[in-house]
Amino acid sequence: MKSCKSLIMSVAAVAVIALAGACGGRKDTDLYKDGKPYTRWWWFSSYVDKSDVRDQLVWLKEHGFGGVEIAWIYPMFLDSTTAHPDFLSEEWLEPVAYAKRVADSLGLGCDYTYGTLWPFSDINLPEGDGTRTYFDSVKVATRKRTWDHPKVARILNHLDSKAFWRYADRMNKGLGPAYKGSKSGLFVDSWEVETRYIWTDGFGEKFHEEHGYAIEPYMESRTLMEDSCSDVRYDYRCTLSEYVMREFYGPFAENARRTGTFSRSQCGGAPTDLLTAFTLVDVPETEAILYEPHFSKIAASAATLASKPVVTSETFTCMYGWTGLSYMNGRGQSPHQGREQIADLKLVCDALFANGTNQIIWHGFPFNKVGRSDNWFYTTCQVSSDEENNLSGDALTAFNDYMAEVSRFMRKGSNYTDLAVYMPLEDAWMGGEYPDEVTSKMKWAEGEYELRYIETPEALKGMQPMWVNGHFLSGAEFRGGKLHCGDAVFSALYSEVNYMSYQSLADILRLAEAGLLVCLATLPEEPGVNKHADYQALVDRLLALPNVSRDASVFNGKPLFEGEDLPDFWCRRDGENLYAFFANPLSATVSYPVEYGYAFTDTGSTREVVVNHHGRSDAFTLDFRPMESILLEITPEGLRQIGLGYIPPKLRGL
Repeated sequence: MKSCKSLIMSVAAVAVIALAGACGGRKDTDLYKDGKPYTRWWWFSSYVDKSDVRDQLVWLKEHGFGGVEIAWIYPMFLDSTTAHPDFLSEEWLEPVAYAKRVADSLGLGCDYTYGTLWPFSDINLPEGDGTRTYFDSVKVATRKRTWDHPKVARILNHLDSKAFWRYADRMNKGLGPAYKGSKSGLFVDSWEVETRYIWTDGFGEKFHEEHGYAIEPYMESRTLMEDSCSDVRYDYRCTLSEYVMREFYGPFAENARRTGTFSRSQCGGAPTDLLTAFTLVDVPETEAILYEPHFSKIAASAATLASKPVVTSETFTCMYGWTGLSYMNGRGQSPHQGREQIADLKLVCDALFANGTNQIIWHGFPFNKVGRSDNWFYTTCQVSSDEENNLSGDALTAFNDYMAEVSRFMRKGSNYTDLAVYMPLEDAWMGGEYPDEVTSKMKWAEGEYELRYIETPEALKGMQPMWVNGHFLSGAEFRGGKLHCGDAVFSALYSEVNYMSYQSLADILRLAEAGLLVCLATLPEEPGVNKHADYQALVDRLLALPNVSRDASVFNGKPLFEGEDLPDFWCRRDGENLYAFFANPLSATVSYPVEYGYAFTDTGSTREVVVNHHGRSDAFTLDFRPMESILLEITPEGLRQIGLGYIPPKLRGL
């Protein structure tokens, strides 16, 4: 019987090695290279006029956008009488391929959501390829609101790679001609697949092989989510995580390689080892503000560990709250839609920049004739060529230019970090569902396995901590006084988890015995049903080492930044130079839903910091004007503030 953690690491390692070898060591440094924001482009089910396609792309180019992601969705108002070509038909493809050609001619990128709406679904999906739970293979597997509405589609089984490849074969045949020209991204959104008691053929046998006991009794009694079954639940999630990476994210990334495209994915919400899953795709993507901005650090840490140059974010979703699609006769419209304040949006994008995102993707741009705003998508900001009632015109262009400038600086070199923080994955897998105070605000949030609210230690912020996990620690080495973990190099490791796998504990002990500085802030226990008799002995051996402590005093070096109440920041190292983006302190307080006009409560603030760099220490005053963020260049000669020169205006609505 293998340990759960070693199984996860072996599966993930195989996937990572296979993908790296297949790509021939290529790093997509040219992806989204100008930093200009993209936008999700909502194509409502209908016959698409190619002249409108061109007009909208020209308008986007003129207003500072760098590209689009085409997303095919239901007919406006869910009008089942709307005439439309069948999804993936030749007639459907014609304007799609045309959009790609026009985008190329304009120097715009063109990505595609890899299906109609999400999660991946298809009206022609065979019944056996649909998702299921242990109890139900029908109810959880269907979706009505797709391009082919009102026809009912089946949701793909994300735990069966054979089902994925059959789905991909249909998608590639239909969409393949639109892959020509510049490299396009294939996109998969956040999970949005039923996870409670999710199941597939062979799962029970695989679970028994890995853990030595049957999971079926806990499924049949529906006791898996009870507190008394936390160890069983942990084992279930270990096996489930392996399935998700091996059967879905790995094949999704491999499919992109085979088709000459690249893979971009939001792994948020997936019942898997998120940090490792994010490394399987070419471009890890976070989202805000249905996920809080600090969630972005998981994707950014994955990018650091696996040398992914770009971290994207679906941005500004449901800024001021959420209303259902049925609201206003199917028109939807979120609160204040069409009257969004760019100052509020800037708080969110700056918070993302300060947590490792370096490419913004607007959510989004409904397909309309230029100058019209007849179509709305119900959870999005209303970017439109109609200046009367929407985000548009010079104000939009200036904001896009600002985001592009920051993105370019946050793409220089590589991410700076000096501290590895052990991700509380085992805690999350031992945990249950989120409490009512969370789900009442975010009804789509399910449980602690989502890792929505984990944060690196505030007291050690100045070291720009990054998340690490058992998969990366298994291959880590301590040499030259540093922890070499994946493609990242750290001075020390911090752990404040209640549960830690046996393998991870053994790896940390191995590294500490080699000389790694370790702070074990809490003493972990072993998760899962099968316990190791010598687990506590390993903990005791670790604590007995002189370079291991229960508090951070063991870290004897100076952090890059020191100061009281440090603002959130992100730092890149480019040769000898460092570039640090400090988000306006108000950005750290944004949370879903954002209060309308919240940005205008900022009256300005200052922070006194000491920057320890290049063998010297320099004091600096961060003087934030209202709604301003600060970019600092750090060189061997000293410090220089780079003027971003952007303060958002107050728009209509206030």
